[in-house]
Amino acid sequence: MKWSAQDAMKAYLHTLQLFKIQYGKDCKLGPIELIQPQSMEFLSALAAGNQTKVMVQVLSNEGVNPLTIALAVAAKHCGGRFICFLDQEQDIEDCKSHLSCYDLEDVVEFIHGNPCEVITQFKNIDFAVIDCKFKDYLRLFQIIDLNRRGSIVVLTNLVRKGNGAGFGEVLRGKRGIQCVTLSIGEGMELTRIGMTCNHENRRFHVTYEN
Repeated sequence: MKWSAQDAMKAYLHTLQLFKIQYGKDCKLGPIELIQPQSMEFLSALAAGNQTKVMVQVLSNEGVNPLTIALAVAAKHCGGRFICFLDQEQDIEDCKSHLSCYDLEDVVEFIHGNPCEVITQFKNIDFAVIDCKFKDYLRLFQIIDLNRRGSIVVLTNLVRKGNGAGFGEVLRGKRGIQCVTLSIGEGMELTRIGMTCNHENRRFHVTYEN
């Protein structure tokens, strides 16, 4: 992935601004409250900065959430494709109306269906977000087609008990795959796959006034 500090900065500031004004307007995400706002800004900047071409999000039955907004912002700035898999009970037009409040309704493609079936249509995924409330999320780990030259997988609502295995644990030991896993918030985990870590020229600085 080619790093763009400019796109990372734009996505970070755009996401920060949206979340700062979110509760001051009529446009809200229903009963869903914003959690881990710093993580949202970080993930938006990471997706945009890496010039992500194909981004997917597996949503639970809660529908659109703050992370959807953050990734939509990233897609808008880097020109990537962003696909969200919805539970059959979620109305696509309702999801689009939530995003229209932020002028992001045309950035996201919503698809109904079992994620384990429809995700096979997409190849070389660069950035994936999987909600572990989806009961077959462990199966998704086995069938998702990631870009092995460089991709990122984020898990949300991960519970470290029973079958609460992280994506990095599933990959560990597989030949030809290198990965590093970081905890980025409560119940959130990020795994970076198949990249040589070169931090040089991968920084951006943000200055703003209250």
